[in-house]
Amino acid sequence: MTDTLNIALAQLNPVVGDVAGNMAAIRAARTEAAGLGADLVVFSELVLNGYPPEDLMLKPAFQDDIELAAQALAKETGDGGPAMLIGSSWREEGKLYNAALLLDGGEIAAKRYKYDLPNYGVFDEIRIFDAGPLPGPINFRGVRLGVMVCEDMWTGDVTECLQETGAEIIVVLNGSPFEAGKFDKRTNLAVARVNESGLPLIYVNQVGGQDELVFDGTSFVINTDHAVAARLPAWEERVALTRWERTDGNWACTEGEKVGYPEGLEAIYQAMILGLRDYVNKNRFPGVVLGLSGGIDSAISAAVAVDALGADRVRCVMMPYRFTSEESLKDAADCAKALGVHYDIIPIEAAVNGFHEMLAPAFEGHDPDITEENLQSRARGITLMALSNKFGHMVLTTGNKSEMSVGYATIYGDMCGGYSVIKDVYKTTVYELCEWRNENLPAGAQGPAQIVIPPNIITKVPTAELRENQTDQDSLPPYDALDDILTCLIEDEMAFEEIVERGHAPEVVQRIEHLLYVAEYKRRQAPPGVKITAKNFGRDRRYPITNGFRDARPADFHHEFGDKG
Repeated sequence: MTDTLNIALAQLNPVVGDVAGNMAAIRAARTEAAGLGADLVVFSELVLNGYPPEDLMLKPAFQDDIELAAQALAKETGDGGPAMLIGSSWREEGKLYNAALLLDGGEIAAKRYKYDLPNYGVFDEIRIFDAGPLPGPINFRGVRLGVMVCEDMWTGDVTECLQETGAEIIVVLNGSPFEAGKFDKRTNLAVARVNESGLPLIYVNQVGGQDELVFDGTSFVINTDHAVAARLPAWEERVALTRWERTDGNWACTEGEKVGYPEGLEAIYQAMILGLRDYVNKNRFPGVVLGLSGGIDSAISAAVAVDALGADRVRCVMMPYRFTSEESLKDAADCAKALGVHYDIIPIEAAVNGFHEMLAPAFEGHDPDITEENLQSRARGITLMALSNKFGHMVLTTGNKSEMSVGYATIYGDMCGGYSVIKDVYKTTVYELCEWRNENLPAGAQGPAQIVIPPNIITKVPTAELRENQTDQDSLPPYDALDDILTCLIEDEMAFEEIVERGHAPEVVQRIEHLLYVAEYKRRQAPPGVKITAKNFGRDRRYPITNGFRDARPADFHHEFGDKG
């Protein structure tokens, strides 16, 4: 029976479906861990598949490739080097499991299957996997490891079973996506499991972007005294060794790397960088192109793009029309210069006039309205898509969550594109992020360490400049009020009366709720974007397009149907 153990935590950035590439990353991590003196290397959930695999996981050919790869990796552990605990799918008796596989001594020495399959928010695992039985510990070289997979840690059933069946160290393989404030939730849950079991806990999370989800890493170890004995950095791959000793029958981590965790605006900004970088690189785009209007949303989008990809992979385009102010032209040029990007000016007057002329017979007898305004946005969308088609750059969309919530975006216009870094960022947070970036250079950023968003862009009144003297507040409440109402409706699902009690006018809440619901059809056609909040549009919040419900009801509703309470 050993009284010392060296366990390496492998925080990797897998690619969904790239089994060969993920195998290579696993091998490289094992080689690095061997050099550190590891006995065991622990990886994240479904690291061999990439996470989340969604319905790709239902393809038998994909399942075959994964199992062949797992068997090949198992054989490699016959070389006397460290064992591996990997996340992988596995089939058994006609069922498909989300598994943790112990690879040791040239074989798959043990398997444990995920018991709690999440089916909320961004997770659809009941659709894909079968639930495994409550697991017992794995005997690894005389140490009983209580192995669980991600969601198993969020509830107490698996922990209780492992503790009662003799586990000595809890090991959790995770694919836990980032959202603001999530790190504290994970840590608190881990501490709760340590309290319940009286056992130390290892938590290994993946890092990287996968479509709308971003994984922040921050793998950690917590001892039974609740002290964090090791914590890996956020937003980067890392293989780190932890050293363990058994004293009086109890295990404790005695040595491990420990770094701080970025919070608040820094964490949000880093999530946007990593989400965009991985989306562009994993899908093999040469770079991005976006409209730079002189407004704050396109400015922060351009800054994130440069920080993620480097200025040489970002192309910005100002597309002025007759309502574009000299102030906007100057602000856009100043922003492009500060970021060091390729910058074009392509006027859209000829295109918009061409549409007016083409549509004049059909529009005869009708006054100009929002239709003509939207032609400007759609001409810009066509221009950006043409540049994308010609040069291969992905169009980066620049609409924020406040606008997407209430439909203040033009479908087939400024909504066209391949990805959005601020899709899940409210307008008030956009302002805060701009101020933060001007004062900070994020770790790993490829942009300049200077003011990159001209102060005038931050302080001027926001406007789409689709008509003379237009401002956003012509038809919307101030953004601090709007964002509070939207947060109540979206993240908190609060009742109409509760929102009014916060100090908002009933008619304003009623209108915003209506705008939120009727814009659902637009959001269904919007590009993906980095998940930041607890409820992003798309994977988290799935509302019907055809929807007759309104909580902000007419005054006679309660009389006809009965009061709510």
